[in-house]
Amino acid sequence: LRTAAPRSADVFRELGLSLRRLGQTLWDQLPTLGPGVGSWVPPGMPRDPRPPEEADVVVVGGGVVGWSVAYWLKALEGRRHGMRVLVVERDPTYSRASTVLSAGGIRQQFSLPENIHMSRFSASFLRNINEHLGVPNEPPVDIQFQPSGYLFLASLQDADVLEAAVKVQREEGVQVTLLSPTQLKTKFPWIDAEGVAVASYGLEDEGWFDPWTLLTALRRKATSLGVLSCSGEVRGFVTSAEDMMPLPEPVVSARIKRVHVYMQDSLEYQPVTCAIVVNAAGAWAGELLEAAGLPKALCQPPLPIQPRKRYIFSWHCPDGPGLSCPFLIDTTGAYFRREGIAGNYLGGMSPPEEEEPDPSDLSVDHNYFQEQIWPRLAQRVPAFSSLRPGGSWAGYYDHNSFDRNGVVGPHPRLDNLFVAAGFSGHGLQHAPAAGRAVAELVLKGRYETLDLSRLGWRRLVQGEPLVEGGVV
Repeated sequence: LRTAAPRSADVFRELGLSLRRLGQTLWDQLPTLGPGVGSWVPPGMPRDPRPPEEADVVVVGGGVVGWSVAYWLKALEGRRHGMRVLVVERDPTYSRASTVLSAGGIRQQFSLPENIHMSRFSASFLRNINEHLGVPNEPPVDIQFQPSGYLFLASLQDADVLEAAVKVQREEGVQVTLLSPTQLKTKFPWIDAEGVAVASYGLEDEGWFDPWTLLTALRRKATSLGVLSCSGEVRGFVTSAEDMMPLPEPVVSARIKRVHVYMQDSLEYQPVTCAIVVNAAGAWAGELLEAAGLPKALCQPPLPIQPRKRYIFSWHCPDGPGLSCPFLIDTTGAYFRREGIAGNYLGGMSPPEEEEPDPSDLSVDHNYFQEQIWPRLAQRVPAFSSLRPGGSWAGYYDHNSFDRNGVVGPHPRLDNLFVAAGFSGHGLQHAPAAGRAVAELVLKGRYETLDLSRLGWRRLVQGEPLVEGGVV
């Protein structure tokens, strides 16, 4: 009996090796496969590198907003395998994607009711994320939410603006409190309250989470519902205006009939016939509407969305704020939050308009931290005077130069084009809400969950900005 077990183990070991060799032999005899086939591809990317020739809806942009639109289209359509939805993303590695390069915050402290409503919707969505994005036989989604709240500090000059915003927030059901300098110092002893007239602190549904987890969860769930995706770039359109050549004056409207999806590193493109196009191209949403095939007369006013480069820096400070550390926005505009529980932090600051960095690449100006951000942080949190700088990266805001608010809804002249872009830094946290809103417009022709009518194109046409005071 003592020798039987080892002999049995040897037999099974030899059997396993024989089966492995047989499998390798069979694999080696298979014909050579095409590019991308048999190798790893991101979830949702088809084995065929070319997109389909037809789709009901083409979503341009595979960031968190685009995948949210795609998910909600399938979740709300009511029948499986009904609508054919295609997501086109030009950067399948997401190395330049705004989603994964953000600080991952979510807050309800905005000044516009629409932004507050979207934040409240998204907070509920994230709280119950597995009810929405859970996939059978797959691990549950854990976005690693840290409910530490946002803390806005205001100087005497800005105190009235902050208090007015808090009044709106409370009217919309947000749990937020105002703190005097004394109360601020009592609650957060590590803060130097000099220059602070008042602070607002979110008590519920505010903090930060992992952006990559939300993106992959949306993509995984949408793919399980039948959404298709491909790696490529939409650079051209064919519209019904071509059927009216020469164009009548004035050109009132047209429809997009096909999009041209260019393959990576190639001049080859695939025409995709479609019924609906959703522009969720983020920082490049404005550039997309300047592509070939779209009549210039129909694209007025232009979509005022451009990429703005933003830096995020990390540092270590063993004596810095502990678990009570919120996502803090200083009176100077500098911000930071805790990263984990081992004395690590990350933060940044948006520069003034006249000092915007060149957005042509994602290089980081390390002097910006040393000269602009660190002095501000050290003044507000004295412990940061002895911090040790760590890594850094840059990402893009899809900056709406008109009023720094998202543009959501149908295009006024391209009848089957919808836009969801221009969130100017809060696209990640508003993606679940914006995606559902666009899906409702496409499927039902109206908003049902949230009324985002004021975020539509009308304000661009009429030249009436809808200013959000809480842009960081």
